[in-house]
Amino acid sequence: MKNIFLAFAISLFVTSFTSCVVLSPKKYKALLGTKDSLYTAFNEGLIKIENLEDEVKKLKKDTTLMGEDLRDLQSRFSDVNSSYNKLKNNSSTEISKLSGDLAAREKRLKEVEEVLRKRDEATNQLKEKLQQALLGFTKSGLTVEIKNGKVYVSLMDKLLFPSGSIIIDENGKKALAQLAKVLKEQPEINIAVEGHTDNQKVNNLGQIKDNWDLSVLRSTSVVRYLTEIEKVESVRMTATGKGEYQPLGPNTGTDGRSKNRRIEIVLSPKLDELYNLIK
Repeated sequence: MKNIFLAFAISLFVTSFTSCVVLSPKKYKALLGTKDSLYTAFNEGLIKIENLEDEVKKLKKDTTLMGEDLRDLQSRFSDVNSSYNKLKNNSSTEISKLSGDLAAREKRLKEVEEVLRKRDEATNQLKEKLQQALLGFTKSGLTVEIKNGKVYVSLMDKLLFPSGSIIIDENGKKALAQLAKVLKEQPEINIAVEGHTDNQKVNNLGQIKDNWDLSVLRSTSVVRYLTEIEKVESVRMTATGKGEYQPLGPNTGTDGRSKNRRIEIVLSPKLDELYNLIK
């Protein structure tokens, strides 16, 4: 419609102009050329306008979509922010709870460390007392040492028993009497008596059938002497026989076998306080 109107206006203008004015052929052709240029420019302008209108429609559509996306993003952000605030509050509570647990555990750990320190201190003191009390028997094969938090008093069999016997001799009784004095001063110490032998077979010992029997019977002989004669509390005592199966060294020579034939008295502090802390 716009094209028709414009063409009509231009034609009317040209016709009116030519009807009023007598033009030379050259000017008339020039005027027609101008008219054609105006048609061309006008059509090109219309095409640009149509393209711009399409672009505007597209931009409006894109703007609408972007608005929807923005509202969706705002909604998601609100949800995420809400979740973050909840998580932050829960995390603060959990962190406070964890801090309390860690503080309590650290306190218990310090208490356990203190108990262990006291145990080690008491163990060292016990070792020193035993070494002083049994000093006269060290040349007869008696040793005192600490292993794994326990005091080991090791007495070679020749210090306690005649060969192949389970009866304690007089020299052995003297050593055990000195040991008992220290033990009775240490009521918080548990006492385990372990019998050990070499790997030589037992022969002609009547009721003693093998090294198991020999190690156990020698162990119980020591326990009976300490409890019945020296009056060490029986509830603190344990008697065991290890036979030949925990040697100090190889049984290849006389000296090695002699060291393996022994009574070990293992002294360990009662750890009730430590066990209670751990629980």
